[in-house]
Amino acid sequence: MAKATFDLGNAEDIERYLGLDRWAHEGHGIGGLLKVRIEDFRVEEVSRTPALDKKGRFTVVRATLHNWETNRYLRRLAGACGISRKRIFSSGLKDKRAVTTQLLVIDAPRHKVESVEIPDTELEILGRTHQKVGMSDHDGNRFTITVRGCCDADGSPLDAKEAMRRVLEIREGMAQRLGDDAFPNWIGPQRFGATRPVTPKVGRAVVEGDYERAVDLYLGMPGTRMTDEVSAFRKMWLDSKDPATCLEQAPDHLGYEKSILETLVDNPENYLKGFRALPPSLQLLTIHSLQSLAFNHSLAGRLEAGLDLLEPELGDLVAPIQASGRVDVSKMALVTETNLDRCKRNCKLGRLAVTGPLPGQDASLAGGVPGEIEAKALQTTELENLDWRVKKIPNLSTNGTRRPLSVVFRDFNVEEATLLSEDSFSERWEKGPDKADRWHPEGANLRIRFTLPPGTYATVLMREFMRSPLDHY
Repeated sequence: MAKATFDLGNAEDIERYLGLDRWAHEGHGIGGLLKVRIEDFRVEEVSRTPALDKKGRFTVVRATLHNWETNRYLRRLAGACGISRKRIFSSGLKDKRAVTTQLLVIDAPRHKVESVEIPDTELEILGRTHQKVGMSDHDGNRFTITVRGCCDADGSPLDAKEAMRRVLEIREGMAQRLGDDAFPNWIGPQRFGATRPVTPKVGRAVVEGDYERAVDLYLGMPGTRMTDEVSAFRKMWLDSKDPATCLEQAPDHLGYEKSILETLVDNPENYLKGFRALPPSLQLLTIHSLQSLAFNHSLAGRLEAGLDLLEPELGDLVAPIQASGRVDVSKMALVTETNLDRCKRNCKLGRLAVTGPLPGQDASLAGGVPGEIEAKALQTTELENLDWRVKKIPNLSTNGTRRPLSVVFRDFNVEEATLLSEDSFSERWEKGPDKADRWHPEGANLRIRFTLPPGTYATVLMREFMRSPLDHY
């Protein structure tokens, strides 16, 4: 099979590379732009408060962050509490350009936490507990998202009535194909980088043990919407490989890049150590994003072949759906002639989910036609013969797992949103749309609310409604 080639300086090729070039329903979409204001994207974690006990070791808080990347905030919070970052526990990372609310469990005295003052954040002390929280320990996320500047594919603005009609039409179309309020469980562009899909490239270099290439990519790979300052910095690294000089020129907001460079200044050409200057969660994200390519391409291949995402085929691997919406991959079953009817019935009842691959050392692939699609996806993404053991950083090794091909959203609501005040404009909104954009400043503004299970991307549901380029999310 010929190797697929992608020009990652081209927006459409980025969509193809990420496997995000298919739709559940062929609707016109509403276009528009997300995150014009920070307040336009709100995420509230749906989670149960750990059992409280006045004698508990840990302090439980509800943290609300305005425009904070989660890892950066947790490092800042740890410093303010005088503890290691490893002593703060959360159930997941949230969107940066957003207002987010989530539970944190902090291994620090209450008075230390109460004294914390960090700009653009609020901490509500809930009490003490003996319990930690871990990744995906929450029940889901409630989103309130405002899309602004709705417009047609030809660039003409849409009014609110027509925009809402299209949203409801697409919702109905997805329901007819996938089931009520179900949508394809794509892994969203923020896993990869919508304008600079660097994380899977870095992940491949790490899995292959080439840490110099991993660092070169992280520091130097260009993107489609870089400022002149960032573009000059990335070119400087690729041209010079001089960490000290590049550190002087690095823009302040490139904090992770600066951490790598600072490490390389003290440890010349120790690229392994340079890569490990990234937070552990970000190191792991590079591996997960590489796996995610295979999943998205499997999902895209399935839609292209006309296979159902909800109803299983012979050879599919299905897994029980838990109350939270997560699947129990430890209890997966192969769909055979013997259990096909039973599996179909339980999938329709929402008890089982058809899954797709997140490859690793011991990952299972489907059989039959679904298995052929998955094998093709692995070939397209050049993952079919990869050794997923990361010898120099063993905790990044992965056995692989499976992920539901479709999920259900709940508590859906759409309404017209208010206009922006003049002092609320983002820089991109103020500049106006480019030729390749799909938004119009005179287009309608819609507010859409829904709840999703853990690990599911709000942006991919919004993408179904909007049909905008990836850099609009």
